[in-house]
Amino acid sequence: MKFLDLAKVYIRSGGGGGGCVSFRREKFVEFGGPDGGDGGRGGSVWVEAVEGMNTLIDYRYQQHFFAKSGQPGMGSQKTGKSGDDITLRVPLGTEILDEDEETVIADLTSVGQRVLLAEGGNGGWGNLRFKTSTNRSPARANAGIPGVERTIWLRLKLIADAGLLGLPNAGKSTFLAAVSNARPKIADYPFTTLVPNLGVVGIDGTEFVMADIPGLIEGAHEGRGLGIQFLAHVERCKVLLHLVDGTSSTITKDYRTIITEIEAYSEVLGDKRRVLAMTKCDAMDAKQISDRRRALEKASGGPVHVISGVAGKGLQEVLRALQSDIAEASAKPVEATPWHPASN
Repeated sequence: MKFLDLAKVYIRSGGGGGGCVSFRREKFVEFGGPDGGDGGRGGSVWVEAVEGMNTLIDYRYQQHFFAKSGQPGMGSQKTGKSGDDITLRVPLGTEILDEDEETVIADLTSVGQRVLLAEGGNGGWGNLRFKTSTNRSPARANAGIPGVERTIWLRLKLIADAGLLGLPNAGKSTFLAAVSNARPKIADYPFTTLVPNLGVVGIDGTEFVMADIPGLIEGAHEGRGLGIQFLAHVERCKVLLHLVDGTSSTITKDYRTIITEIEAYSEVLGDKRRVLAMTKCDAMDAKQISDRRRALEKASGGPVHVISGVAGKGLQEVLRALQSDIAEASAKPVEATPWHPASN
């Protein structure tokens, strides 16, 4: 299934049916008078978060959703049939944005959460409603209220507890495959990962969800590379795991590149808890590991885990560090910021 995390949708609620002008005229009925019924209510447009979806691909092939209008009223005090509501089913973590792509209408973060996007119009009154003591035969009725038409954006932000950050080929997909049942594509060339991947990680009897996004490069916050398109998927994460390629000769520069990009993208993302790990330790000797770990600790001002996804070294320790930070962060609400489209 193709991954899609942004879709433009056109919606319109149904208009109310018009009221009816009718008079009762039957043989052997002494008193007639107005008996026009009201129009039916138009259908509304709702959006609902559901389980079992992880992409907005359905909205690439259908962008227009129009609810039915209510039927007009009829004689004999018959009210017109109301139009059926329609519901857009979206994955958990979907944001509903207004046409300006900045105003957040709703943020759907729990299963079954429903939001009214466009309310159906009320039906018009029939002439029976206008009968008074002084106007016994009103010949007027109301037209129904028109429906609401609007354009919205659906923006998916995957919900995960931990997010992976790093340059291309830093070992993110290898790490995710080593600690979960996820099977992301792994190869020895940059930008192997083209879409986000999710995996469920288990450690010490607990589980958490980890997200892997395409690698970031220098200038990503200005639109370079692929990672900037998917940084929104780690905005909801409670903790970030920053992976740095230990075999790189510019290891401290690589570290600062990622920190610069996430801080330039969002203050909230830059302030999130981070766990730092040096990967590919199986390809280095003890002296290289010691020197480069010391350099990273000096650059980051904190501890550095040494791991290898291929050899399975150091994975349990870094997972325990992630689980500890996730538990602490869970006590605090996750701050969310409106998404702003990247300029091309």
